[in-house]
Amino acid sequence: MIPNCNGDVNCLRVYNEKFCVLGGYFVGATVCGFLTASKVIVKICRAAIAFFRAMCYNMSVIGGIMFGKLRERFSVLLSKRPGRVVLLVILLLNIAFILVAAAIIKALSLTGTEDMGYWRAVYYTVTMILDAGCIDYVVSDIGTAGVVLVIVCLVVIVLGMVLFTGAVIGYLTNYISGYIEAANTGSHKLVLSGHTVILNWNSRASEIINDLLYCDGKQYVVVLVPSGKDVVEREIAERLADTVAKERADIANRAAKLRGFSRLAYKLKHKFKNNIVSIVREGDTFSTVQLRDISLDRARSIIILGNDVNNTLCKYEHANTRESREKGNPQSIKALVQVADITAAESSDDDQKIVVETEDEWTRELVERIIDRKQVDGKCNIIPVAVNRILGRLLSQFSLMPELNLAYRELFSNRGMTFYAKSGSGAGEAEFTRNYLATRGSAIPLAVLKNSDGKPIEYYAAESERDDERVSDVRDTGYRVAVNPDYWLEQKNIIILGHNSKIKDIMDGFDSFRDEWNRADGEIMNIMVIDDKAHLEKMDHYKAYPYVTKTVEADIFDRGVVYEMIERFIDANETDTSVLILSDDTVIADEIDSAAIANLIYVSDIIHRKRAADPDFDEGRVDVIVEIINPKHYDIVKSYSVNNVVISNRYISKMITQLGEKDALYDFYTDILTYDGDGTSEYESKEIYVKKVSRYFSEVPPPCTAAELIRAVYEATSGESVPSEKRNHTLVLGYVKPGGEMVLFSGNQSKTEVKLTAQDKLIMYSNH
Repeated sequence: MIPNCNGDVNCLRVYNEKFCVLGGYFVGATVCGFLTASKVIVKICRAAIAFFRAMCYNMSVIGGIMFGKLRERFSVLLSKRPGRVVLLVILLLNIAFILVAAAIIKALSLTGTEDMGYWRAVYYTVTMILDAGCIDYVVSDIGTAGVVLVIVCLVVIVLGMVLFTGAVIGYLTNYISGYIEAANTGSHKLVLSGHTVILNWNSRASEIINDLLYCDGKQYVVVLVPSGKDVVEREIAERLADTVAKERADIANRAAKLRGFSRLAYKLKHKFKNNIVSIVREGDTFSTVQLRDISLDRARSIIILGNDVNNTLCKYEHANTRESREKGNPQSIKALVQVADITAAESSDDDQKIVVETEDEWTRELVERIIDRKQVDGKCNIIPVAVNRILGRLLSQFSLMPELNLAYRELFSNRGMTFYAKSGSGAGEAEFTRNYLATRGSAIPLAVLKNSDGKPIEYYAAESERDDERVSDVRDTGYRVAVNPDYWLEQKNIIILGHNSKIKDIMDGFDSFRDEWNRADGEIMNIMVIDDKAHLEKMDHYKAYPYVTKTVEADIFDRGVVYEMIERFIDANETDTSVLILSDDTVIADEIDSAAIANLIYVSDIIHRKRAADPDFDEGRVDVIVEIINPKHYDIVKSYSVNNVVISNRYISKMITQLGEKDALYDFYTDILTYDGDGTSEYESKEIYVKKVSRYFSEVPPPCTAAELIRAVYEATSGESVPSEKRNHTLVLGYVKPGGEMVLFSGNQSKTEVKLTAQDKLIMYSNH
């Protein structure tokens, strides 16, 4: 408030001074307050900035951590599931493109799109991408529409076709290709049951599958190999196609003898079909996961094969591999342990059969130990197949009785007459045989053997298991035969040309035959071996075998020596001579069967020369048995009119196939391939023999039926009128004509006519 000074200057001066002081105080207070407030604000701002900086830093740290985690997850996903990442990117890119394109079309608001909503624009965008003709929904009149809108629509269509149609189709194509590749390599689980599994691959494998052609119903086979899937598939296809073609040609030839409707009916009834479904997969045969992926626990049979050593190109590598394999095969042992663990589990199917090849003593011993530890009755039955031992015994038997090769081709396969087994009723062998002969007219009883559990198993030969069920009253017609009581096998003269890895097993087969049939008045066998120096020295010139009367050092290039020694041997012996030509299975693949074919040419030329020099020379005196390893060489060998071509691997394959279906045959095969040893007091085991009609009977039997001959011979050798010490369990299976025609008594025996001559040979199953 200003005071009333009435013009007094002094008064006014005093008040002015006071006002100025108060004003100064006010201004000063105001400024100070402002400055103080500013400092607070600055501090607050600084604090806020610091806070926001801290927040931004923390956010960046947190964001960096989260982004790093996302990057890590993305990297792992890209490595493990690249297809999913690509699909996700394609989807996100297409969604973003469609949304942006629809927003642009909507935002243009040009002629034709004024009233178009956003989601409608999205819909039209998708339809244009899928079908370019749908541009009419957006640009109804190209003449009135804006240029920008048309260009945008065209760009959307082109980019959409690339990003959406092209990318999606490319992805799906790649996905399908990947799926097919995964299926081929065995990356997904295969759901099967009752199938056959083959682990590994060798020269015997395709024949195992081939023999399943003769089984009833569809046969599923799964092959698991470490590599070479395409090669295996091609080999299977070629082998099956060849068999199907031959069988159909045989049916056509038999049908050609018929006329009219009968011919057509015969073809339809006997039409041969390929019933094999084979699946080949690449993978690890030792992987439990991959074994389960092929439904190993549901397989009917599992076959573990050894690997061939012939497929190497480097001779040094081949030699090392062969030497290692001769010591043992640990790969087969490892695979067997894996398979046994899976099949022995409670969750696996019952009565699974595991067939494993063993080619050496070390592997056989370990397999026997695995059987003791891993085999579970009622779950898995492990069957070891001694490849070299069996082939050695077979080749020795074929040398002694060449016609056995013809018989075993059928008997050891699922085609035609073969062997079967069933649980025994408890009857003895004599009782079983007599009852069977009286009530079965389409099957032949063979033996009663006890398995490892002591249970009796009855064996018979027939064309089908159904023949065992066909009960019929086979009447005794009174037909009788006179068997030579002093019958004995004649001396066997054999020439062995060459060698193979089974030569010691072949000689063991000769040893066992000699133990059963040798007589005090002389050797039952007379053998000459012609081979190169290195292998004769390896066998110590066969000094351990007294029946080897001569060894000759000569290879396939010493033609003159080979000719001279063979001719001398044939001329020096009155009885028949067998020439066993062996194929060296230890050479590389390109040389397989080469030496055997060369030796065959030599022998064929010798026989031709002898026939030319002497028109009365009996070619039947010389039986040529040629072993070949590669079935593709069969036609070459057959062109030399050799009946006894032995494809050695096929016999093992056929036996493996049968054992995979009927494991009880293992004991039976062991019995017939083993002659009685020198230490046995009586003839315990039974074998299949080929015996000449002129020597076996006192007189040639008159014409009869197969039923009459089978029962008459059994009665003459095992009947109650025969003294017990002279009884010889003998059953006739068929006969062979001099030209090589073989007849096995399968089917209805009463309808099979038999007219024997003195030159014919009987195929029989007997103790001795």
